[in-house]
Amino acid sequence: MSKERLDKVLVARGFFETREKAKQNIMAGLVFVNNVRIDKAGEMIDPDLPISVKGNALPYVSRGGLKLEKALSEFKINALHKTAIDVGASTGGFTDCLLKNGADKVVAIDVGYGQFAWKLRTDKRVTLMERTNIRYVSLSDIGYLSDICTIDVSFISLKLVLPVIKKLVKEGGEIVCLVKPQFEAGREKVGKKGVVRDPATHKEVIKGIIDFSMYNEFSIGGLSFSPIKGPEGNIEYLLYILNKPGRNKVLNIDELIANVVDESHEIL
Repeated sequence: MSKERLDKVLVARGFFETREKAKQNIMAGLVFVNNVRIDKAGEMIDPDLPISVKGNALPYVSRGGLKLEKALSEFKINALHKTAIDVGASTGGFTDCLLKNGADKVVAIDVGYGQFAWKLRTDKRVTLMERTNIRYVSLSDIGYLSDICTIDVSFISLKLVLPVIKKLVKEGGEIVCLVKPQFEAGREKVGKKGVVRDPATHKEVIKGIIDFSMYNEFSIGGLSFSPIKGPEGNIEYLLYILNKPGRNKVLNIDELIANVVDESHEIL
């Protein structure tokens, strides 16, 4: 593959809006290609190499990108040259993260409208489906089976979303679900301002989603917690599943749930 200027690659992959901004960050020593710092904007690089920008407090259009960034890293999900669906796209944090990690195409779906970031709205790699309820999306609406799906939905249970996703993702496709206890637990377990604080409820909710996933012929790849809390202070969880039945990557699910929930309450 032919090499390209670093500053041009940074703009093409969405790290910066202009080559001038890219150049400033390169000269400041903040840009790393394949974990090696590059300080020349004109350096010729393989455009498919992993790139990171240090010292950037929020490298995505919203905080959501930080959640998915952790999932991709922790679960070792490779988005390079993949097709993806971003369910509950909102302003586009997950979409932005997928693109920065090399995804070729992202279909961004949201029931709302007018929130999606302009720079993503005008990106040719993105297909935006606003005013769209994922429960009524079919494969014909998208046109192809995707490699990856990310889910960040509110006011609806994942149990209503996952059966639809199964029909939109390739066999063996990778799915990252943001598990939000406030939208999965019974009303009697949700506190003031919609906050669920009880670790036992968190464990119960996660176990319920995992059991539902396995019943619907997904396999479990991993579990972690979001590095940041939701808007009202809820702890949220990152569930990694694969669109195939059979053996889970996780050997002891109950132990994993307990460890992840306990750690999340200690750290957050």
